[in-house]
Amino acid sequence: MSIDGPLHFVVLLGSLRRGSLNGALARALPALAPADVTVEPLGSIGGFPIYDGDVEAQGIPAPVVAMGEAIRKADGVVVVTPEYNYSIPGGVKNAIDWLSRLKPQPFLDKPIALESASVGMLGGARAQYHLRQTFVMLEARVFNKPEVFVTQAHTKIDAKTGELTDAPTREIIAQQLKAFAAFVRAHRRGAATT
Repeated sequence: MSIDGPLHFVVLLGSLRRGSLNGALARALPALAPADVTVEPLGSIGGFPIYDGDVEAQGIPAPVVAMGEAIRKADGVVVVTPEYNYSIPGGVKNAIDWLSRLKPQPFLDKPIALESASVGMLGGARAQYHLRQTFVMLEARVFNKPEVFVTQAHTKIDAKTGELTDAPTREIIAQQLKAFAAFVRAHRRGAATT
C-alpha cells in the first residue's frame, strides 16, 4: 500500500434512530471527502448485545467480529455521535467495549476523527471529550483540529429529505476530512520509518 495512495475511512454511527441528525451528518461524509478518500458506513451497532463477560466467554458475537475486521482494514475511523446526558450514548460505549475485546484490538494505533450534532448550543462537545478519554485507553490516534460540533443541527438538516443543507457546516466537515486524510498519511509515514 502506497503511503500517499487512496484512503478508506469507515463511519461508526452512534445513533440508532431512523431520523437521526447524526445519521444525516454521517450520510453527508462521502460527498464531502477529498477525491482520493472513500467513506463507508460500518453498519448498525444496534445488534450488539450489552457487554457481558459471560457472553464473551461463549464467543464474541459475529456482528462485533465483522465490525472489528472492517475497522482494522480501514485507514481511519470517523465516529459520528449524539450526546446523551452530557456524555457518550450507551450504545456507542457498549460497541467500543465489545470491539476492545477483540484480538488484535482494532482501535490500537488507529486514526480516529470525531463529529457530533445536537439541537443544543454545544453540538455534542461533552460526548466528544468523553470519547477522547476512552480512546486514550485504547491507544487510538485521535485527530484534533478542525473539530466538528454541529450546533442547532435541526436548522441545518432538511427535515423532509434528511440532507445536510447548511453550507458553512458542509465546508467545515470537508475541511476536517481533508485535514484528517493528511493526518492519516503523516501517521503512515511515521509508521513506515520506525
